[in-house]
Amino acid sequence: MQSNTVGTTLQVLEMTLNHGEALVAESGRLSWMSGMNLTTQAKGGMFGALRRAAGGGTIFLTDFTPSGEQGMVAFAARAPGQIVEVEVGNETEYLVHEHGFLCATPGIDLNIGFQRSLGAGVFGGTGFILQKLSGSAKAWIDLSGEVVRYDLQPGQQLLVQPGHVGMFEASVDFQITTMRGIRNMLFGGDGFFLAQLQGPGSVWLQSMPLPLLAHALQRYLPSSGS
Repeated sequence: MQSNTVGTTLQVLEMTLNHGEALVAESGRLSWMSGMNLTTQAKGGMFGALRRAAGGGTIFLTDFTPSGEQGMVAFAARAPGQIVEVEVGNETEYLVHEHGFLCATPGIDLNIGFQRSLGAGVFGGTGFILQKLSGSAKAWIDLSGEVVRYDLQPGQQLLVQPGHVGMFEASVDFQITTMRGIRNMLFGGDGFFLAQLQGPGSVWLQSMPLPLLAHALQRYLPSSGS
């Protein structure tokens, strides 16, 4: 299996598979393919499908396998950003933003990792959701904007506006905290909530998550009354 990331701002992940190899992706992520078979099913039964949906994923997953000796399948990013490759194993699990999972080799396990309502704000009342990646597989994650990685030492803390949290290792302690000080909360312009991440572990932050991009463009979109 060979992976090739094409492009700079709007990246495309091209995967070349040999006979006997396979990829799994959420339904709707396929961009184009050649010489491939696909099978869509609700893996893990109804309970597993509901867990994926609760984590921001899709009920159905699609398996991609070559129809001959070799095949190619491509997945395009949904927004300007970067596609990051990670190794998922028994001692290295990840939590990613709800729409971050792009594809993986067989053996990936998708589940809900974190869910909390943060009010309406830029999340539209849907709350803040993280998807957990576990099992044993190689996975590719779709992050928005520029990606900044921090390797936190034990006890080292990082406070982040929740939307900028793209992905982090499960060894990182994660919780949502409120902004300190009533003046900061009311007049700071940064919202009431912050994500607190504490090492050890690696954290990948995204500079322009989709909810913030949509919020920034909202004022320029025509309304029904205009």
